[in-house]
Formats: sequence, C-alpha cells, structure tokens
Amino acid sequence: MDFPEELKYTEEHEWVLVEDDVATIGITDFAQEQLGDVVFVELPEVGDRFDVGKSFGVVESVKAVSDVYAPVSGEVVEINEELPDEPEILNNSPYEDGWMVKIRLADAAELDDLMDAAAYQEFVEKD
Repeated sequence: MDFPEELKYTEEHEWVLVEDDVATIGITDFAQEQLGDVVFVELPEVGDRFDVGKSFGVVESVKAVSDVYAPVSGEVVEINEELPDEPEILNNSPYEDGWMVKIRLADAAELDDLMDAAAYQEFVEKD
C-alpha cells in the first residue's frame, strides 16, 4: 500500500495535495483497495462551494457506495473530467490520474487538522 509523503490525509481516507492556494483531492490507495472495483463516480460542478467535512461526491464500487468528504473548505475550480467515464482510474492510479477535484482553499489553517503520511499509515494499520 502506498502513502506518498507529500500528501495530507483524512480519517475518511481522502488525500490532499496543496499547491499555492489550491488543494487537489482524491481517495487513498487504502480506500480504493477496501472498496474494490470502482464502477461509478459522481463529482460536483466547478463553482460549487463546500465546507470541511461535507460530502462533495460519491464513489460506487461492486461492494459499496461511499460519500467522499471535503477535507478543506473552498470552491471547486476543476474536476477530473475522465473519472465519470473511466471510474476504474481510481483503482489503477489513486494518487496520480485518479484525483477527483481541485478546491481553492478558503482557510489554509484547516490543513493543520489533517494527518501526514506516517500518521495516516498508523491510522489504517489499526483498523
């Protein structure tokens, strides 16, 4: 299982990569492994706003349907247009090609509440 060092993580198994004031968000390798084969992805619209902890999308697999939660507050500035047509990208490349949305940060201090790679790895190994 992969835990890239440059990312931040949530207890709901989302990852965050921050570049300037934009957070790129997706689901972790652990999450896609637990879900199994992803068959459907629902994403928000560009311009939608979300508060931290609110659901911004849905991932459906052969095993389960899971909400995806915003790890930070802000406005969606870009969505991964390929995911709705090719949801399996989340299984094949959760960190590179499988990003879901990019959100312009409303409050960078919210990043302090996220886990680093070591803390997230410890968190999932306890499950």
